[in-house]
Amino acid sequence: MRRLLSYTNNASRILRTMWLAVSPVKLKSPSVLLCTSSFQGDGVCNGTQSKKALLSDPQQFDAQFSELVTELTERDFKDPDLADALDRLRQILVYNVPGGKKNRGLSVIGSLRELLPPSQLTQDTVRRALVIGWCIEMLQAFLLMADDIMDGSLIRRGQPCWYKQTTFQTELGQSLDLMTAPPGQIDLSRFTIKRYQAIVKYKTAFYSFYLPVASAMYMAGISSEKEHNNAKHILLEMGEFFQIQDDYLDCYGDPAVTGKIGTDIQDNKCSWLVVKALEIMTHEQKAELEACYGRKDEVSVEKVKALYNTLQMQTLYHKYEEESYQRLQKLIAHHAQNLPHSVFLNFAKKIYKRNK
Repeated sequence: MRRLLSYTNNASRILRTMWLAVSPVKLKSPSVLLCTSSFQGDGVCNGTQSKKALLSDPQQFDAQFSELVTELTERDFKDPDLADALDRLRQILVYNVPGGKKNRGLSVIGSLRELLPPSQLTQDTVRRALVIGWCIEMLQAFLLMADDIMDGSLIRRGQPCWYKQTTFQTELGQSLDLMTAPPGQIDLSRFTIKRYQAIVKYKTAFYSFYLPVASAMYMAGISSEKEHNNAKHILLEMGEFFQIQDDYLDCYGDPAVTGKIGTDIQDNKCSWLVVKALEIMTHEQKAELEACYGRKDEVSVEKVKALYNTLQMQTLYHKYEEESYQRLQKLIAHHAQNLPHSVFLNFAKKIYKRNK
């Protein structure tokens, strides 16, 4: 767990290392093109680099993944004794990394396009932004795999979790499991908003929001501590907003849309829903929650959901969503005076009222 936290907590410190590590990478047969599209994929290439089909940023990003997998698993590895290990690596990468929305990775090139003029977006600069984006997506995949082991999850991104697919059992998974609240040891007094915000900050906000934008800022030559702190102030708030959405969708989302079955109640998670419910419920309702929360049986889970419905948690969430979005607009106006507002607005638009 300390290692997991160090990856997210020290995100800004590793960005320069990532940039230096990627800079000298020379793919032997690069196939991606230089485009002028945003990371929503609504633009087209400028047509000056190649006669091949024009690619949007998402298309370039997907193409870069194939190049990267080949680079990591095939090129320069001539020892036949490595064949099985490299084949295993390819399977892990292909199964776990590209299946999500890829918002984090695409935000690197998307943010860079807002920070640099088109004349400075050379093909090599775009390629390096795409590679750094995939580095962040690989980090995301690693954290999700660890999270699935910890929670005993069955489905991730619409397919069986990797560890279930391979009956994977590791010391890391056992350690993570032991470090979470074990079944039968429910202590709702620990579920405070302060604790929740600390969990969100280190679990989600740093690597999902600050890391992609900070990467693009360093690539654009923006290394000022003041500007990074301004960006961080906005993006950590956005990361909290995103995680609260995740907590809501875990309970109320459609598994056919989200691609996973929510288990926060069964797993005794310190989620936004239970934290806010504890703030407004009666003593009698709290006693019922303590008797049911963190239990695996369906009856207990349904009783918790019934409590949430009685407390009108859906209405409370939608009110929070509107207020949080307005607060983000104000933060952007205040803290992004020397940075393009579009860097942050693009992020906000992608997560506002999302359903998966």
